[in-house]
Amino acid sequence: MGNSHRVDGRAPVHGFYSSSSWIEGAAVRQLETVADLDGVRAVAGLPDLHPGKFGPVGCAILADHIHPAFVGSDAGCGMALFALDLASRRIRVDKAADRLRDIAKPYDGDIAGVLATHGLASSDFDASLGTIGGGNHFCELQAVDEVFDDTAGIDRDRAYLLVHSGSRGLGHALLERHVVDGLRPLAPDSADGQAYLAAHDHALRWAQLNRSLIARRAASALRCEADPVCECSHNCVVHRSEGVLHRKGAAPSDQGLVVVPGSRGALSYLVAPLATAPKEALWSIAHGAGRKFDRSSMIGRVGATRSDRERLARNPFGGRVICEDRALLAEEAPEAYKSIAGVIADLESFGLARVVASFRPLVTVKKIATERRSKEDRR
Repeated sequence: MGNSHRVDGRAPVHGFYSSSSWIEGAAVRQLETVADLDGVRAVAGLPDLHPGKFGPVGCAILADHIHPAFVGSDAGCGMALFALDLASRRIRVDKAADRLRDIAKPYDGDIAGVLATHGLASSDFDASLGTIGGGNHFCELQAVDEVFDDTAGIDRDRAYLLVHSGSRGLGHALLERHVVDGLRPLAPDSADGQAYLAAHDHALRWAQLNRSLIARRAASALRCEADPVCECSHNCVVHRSEGVLHRKGAAPSDQGLVVVPGSRGALSYLVAPLATAPKEALWSIAHGAGRKFDRSSMIGRVGATRSDRERLARNPFGGRVICEDRALLAEEAPEAYKSIAGVIADLESFGLARVVASFRPLVTVKKIATERRSKEDRR
């Protein structure tokens, strides 16, 4: 069990992070505020916990009602890992970076055809399909650093691709529609609740397709094929017999393998959630390293000089970071994030997951200069 407390009748708050973890007091207070809401049954804070706009990020919330704000403005955002039929030893980083740069541009394929093939209705935001977006989203070419479990099928010699993206403007518009009259909860069986769930489910399927299409574009650029390894959403609502489970920056622990990425200058980890994990974790684990410093505080902290920007365009493993938005480069600097090693250590020490493999970044694609920074990209 995590560090749990219950105060003045509010729902129990369970913290799955150690005393050495970088957890802001503001994030803990947000957890407690959520726990004090009517109909909230339990709250779990994970080791990547940090403050968010409508509540903490890196948490799972079990409630009687649907709270769109707990899902946030990017319903369906998640991670997808793909194995490439390409030997990592054959990759030349600069050449691969040049080829992958174009996937930061809008997709010029048959979007209507792709949607129809996957049984998805069209929307006003389909022009963004197949694109990474801004914020902490990325597409990353990786090499295996170490394999800890040979039975998981991770090939040490193959290159891998990790995609972190979501529903783009579709999810942003969904939240805006439901917070215009305030942050009111929705009864699951009400007309408003059913309408939200229908739009939410569409956004989740759209986001999953988006990640798959990004991977397909990247594999095509590298002249290889991509085979899915694992995929999940970490911003979503799930109906369980125990209640309505909200995940905001929390990966599912009941759907198989999960990738937990670090910053773009750190390793990413493939983990196997444990069936023996404490139920107080609400069937969830960390979704990444979690922010240490907010975006605005990073401006001026790093990237002020040309030499510093050049440093940020490379990672400690000799890889490349493609991000031609100067502000975003600073906001997403490795220094902005917690230690992924610490997050993984907490997952292990609290009995939530075990490590299967680790990956080092070769090329990380974020944004190129021809893209304009949209509202949803500045989240």
